[in-house]
Amino acid sequence: MYQRILENIVKEKIGTQKAIIIVGARQVGKTTLIKNLLKDDDFLFFDADDPTIRKLLSSPNTEQIRVFLGDFKIVFIDEAQRIEGIGLTLKIITDQFSDVQLFVSGSSSFDLGNKLNEPLTGRKWEYELFPISWEEFEKKEGFIKAEQQIENRLLFGFYPEVLNNKGKEREILKNLASSYLYRDILAFSEIRKPEILDNLLLALALQVGSEVNYNELAQTIGVNKITVQKYIDILEKAYVVFRLNSFSRNIRNEIKRNRKIYFYDNGIRNMIIGNFNQLDLRTDIGVLWENFLISERKKQNIYKDTFARIYFWRTKQQQEIDFVEEREGKIFGFEFKWKSKSKTKLPKTFVKAYNAETKIIDRNNFREFVIIK
Repeated sequence: MYQRILENIVKEKIGTQKAIIIVGARQVGKTTLIKNLLKDDDFLFFDADDPTIRKLLSSPNTEQIRVFLGDFKIVFIDEAQRIEGIGLTLKIITDQFSDVQLFVSGSSSFDLGNKLNEPLTGRKWEYELFPISWEEFEKKEGFIKAEQQIENRLLFGFYPEVLNNKGKEREILKNLASSYLYRDILAFSEIRKPEILDNLLLALALQVGSEVNYNELAQTIGVNKITVQKYIDILEKAYVVFRLNSFSRNIRNEIKRNRKIYFYDNGIRNMIIGNFNQLDLRTDIGVLWENFLISERKKQNIYKDTFARIYFWRTKQQQEIDFVEEREGKIFGFEFKWKSKSKTKLPKTFVKAYNAETKIIDRNNFREFVIIK
């Protein structure tokens, strides 16, 4: 059992007469987290993967809700995105049954968000849950064991089931990829051609760390640019990938509108390209390291409410910084190296233009980057 950072944050919101909603990809531990929070309480549990439950909770009236709530003061609805009209049902519960604490989980933001945002305006606390973070991993395993496993984490990622089944990582990742990449995406979006999704994911997985050009992707896959944009948007809302936009404020020759795309989990990325070779046999160690660091930093910024904005930076003369963070009015630049060389320096143009603090993040000091104090 991994102690999740969100656990204490959510605990503080219990009893505030608002629904507590946790969204994220399938199998990241949403159900486990909520059930652990409620382990000492009696609660009513609805699993929306069950068609009977979906029918029961689809547009009931107030009296029907009163009957199935009974005397329970805590209600947990799991996989709520599968229920038609769930937003209005939750609104009735929060408005008419103010002594009931409502917990809701959903596997993706692209469908659940649309159903909840308007009906539950001002009536909810919403949080995102990701695969296990390095901080959570190290806290459970201890410094030494975590240190010994860093290479495996770059290969197999941080899904709870992967971490809890050593030796079966590839099999589990294969099942995770086929289930979570397609089940919700195809069920709750307008994607009707899984082969296009396959080709797009492969192209994105091979371009991690590089700037992504939608026109080039469209030509590679054989669809139009609008389709590529739509599919990437859906992949973001399903917590498969996320975008990093270019940072530009002052300098004429900065790249202003490009973007890079990263995966929330290294294991999923490696499953897509079908490569679990050890690091000393790979040519993409820099890519694995960069994806790991940026995804971990994103988790930290969201869990700890830093309000940081994240980017990359490049000029037309190919000066580049892997990761730029704007936080509390200050600019920070980071360069990632698996094995840092003492002569590595970040571009003076960037440092001078933005009065930026800069740092090289390598194998020896990465903890200060992936754990925000």
